[in-house]
Amino acid sequence: MESGEERLIKETLELSRENNKILRKIQGSMRWGRFFKFAYWLIIIGSAAGAYYFLQPFIESSRETLQTLNTDIQMVQDIGGKIPDINTLLKGVQ
Repeated sequence: MESGEERLIKETLELSRENNKILRKIQGSMRWGRFFKFAYWLIIIGSAAGAYYFLQPFIESSRETLQTLNTDIQMVQDIGGKIPDINTLLKGVQ
């Protein structure tokens, strides 16, 4: 082989080795990126589930309180409907 061809082959080999190192680093970086993205979403979803589990008793008691309050308000409205109108009471007094 001529020295020019031999030099080109060595340069090509050197460049391909350098490219291989760079590609391996990129591949490793992508793997770590996927791992951290998975861990990120796992933490987000886990936190939401944990918050729901922790807050569920408070939510249930608040819902029961609101239902009781709604029932009481309905009873007061029913009682208010049974009280005669003030004009009829005044006519009855006269």
